[in-house]
Amino acid sequence: MNEQLDYAEMLEIPVNTVNVTKKRSIFKRKQKAQPQDDIKDLVVESVNERMGAYVISEDVSDPPKPEKIKTVNAGKRDKKTVILWTEAALVGILAIGIFITNLLMPSTVINTFLSSFSKPSEEEPVYSQLTLSPIVGDFSDAEVSLNDGVLCFTAEGSVYPVCGGTVAAVQEANGTYTMEIAHTSTFKSVITGLNSAYSAVGTKVAQNIPVGYSDGKGEVRVTLYDNGVALNCFTLNGETPVWTVQ
Repeated sequence: MNEQLDYAEMLEIPVNTVNVTKKRSIFKRKQKAQPQDDIKDLVVESVNERMGAYVISEDVSDPPKPEKIKTVNAGKRDKKTVILWTEAALVGILAIGIFITNLLMPSTVINTFLSSFSKPSEEEPVYSQLTLSPIVGDFSDAEVSLNDGVLCFTAEGSVYPVCGGTVAAVQEANGTYTMEIAHTSTFKSVITGLNSAYSAVGTKVAQNIPVGYSDGKGEVRVTLYDNGVALNCFTLNGETPVWTVQ
């Protein structure tokens, strides 16, 4: 039994059971036999006491899972790169083809289309090329007169522009309005004596739409200018002004 105890100490491990063999002594008196299990328990207890309750601990938890590293599929990346380079090459070939075609055949559809954007804007007409209209309505009883290049009338009714354009200025003084209408970049008309102005600055006006109103108590005057110079090169045909120069 002592040999087995020494062996257990040498291993330095706790034991739960051992096999115990007791030899008979021929010199001692026969003693009362001790149960085999009691002897085993004594051996186990003695070994564990000498070990100092030594316990081997082991981490039985699951090991950490390795972090997944995202990898780029080299095959897919290479395929995308090839596609991009192919598209770039096709675009370059197409551009070169268009350039050579434009040089050799200037009348192609593409050249015609592109040249339409480079055409200069059409020159605006001079004032004498514009058709003038009456400054009063067809059913108005106003009598329009022409005095030194100024159209005048005194009557109640709507006032019309001599031709289409854009309202450039509206001013009010002493209850009456003055309106300036730009017909081209240089040609304009100025209407004075209006009791009401129908159109604000920036409004496009037409010959058949009134721009103001007169109550008939004051005189309405319409003067035509080109480059700031008052024009006196038209006459009246009934109520319609007509150019005398071409």
